[in-house]
Amino acid sequence: MNKELLLKHLRTVPDYPMKGIMFFDVTTLFKNGECFKEIVDSIYEIYKDKGITKVAGIESRGFVIGAAVAARLGAGFVPVRKPGKLPAATISEAYSKEYGKDTIEMHTDSIEPGDVVLVHDDILATGGTASAAVRLVRKFNPKSMYANFIIDITDIPRSCPIPPDVEVTSLLQLGEKD
Repeated sequence: MNKELLLKHLRTVPDYPMKGIMFFDVTTLFKNGECFKEIVDSIYEIYKDKGITKVAGIESRGFVIGAAVAARLGAGFVPVRKPGKLPAATISEAYSKEYGKDTIEMHTDSIEPGDVVLVHDDILATGGTASAAVRLVRKFNPKSMYANFIIDITDIPRSCPIPPDVEVTSLLQLGEKD
């Protein structure tokens, strides 16, 4: 994987969404065709032999790469959304995150017990959203589950760590000071 390419095109925004937060803006990676392809190809290489049947992408930046990776793997894509955004019956999971509390939802028919699920989002920070997504997917009793992120912010304490039985990968490991 070409980490230098991704780092060269990654935008960092200080004090967003609040003072003291260094925001890693992956949309600059999405708009660059070479970076976009590098991300999708790299994640595909990690998971191509894992039997993934569904990719659960977390709203909203997790939709972009999650859907592309699902297509590349020949898997289905499942959106993990904020409340009130899905039109049919849903199941939800509440969680705490860096800036407060939130809830995520999935359709009740999203995942089957035999599915192998890859949960994907752009960034892993405190783990709140990702852990909630893992707990939400677990409610469907999948055969197995993985979690992947474009960036893992390594110098932030994990207030809600992802359970150790879920293999976690990321393409870039950065500190907020980077």
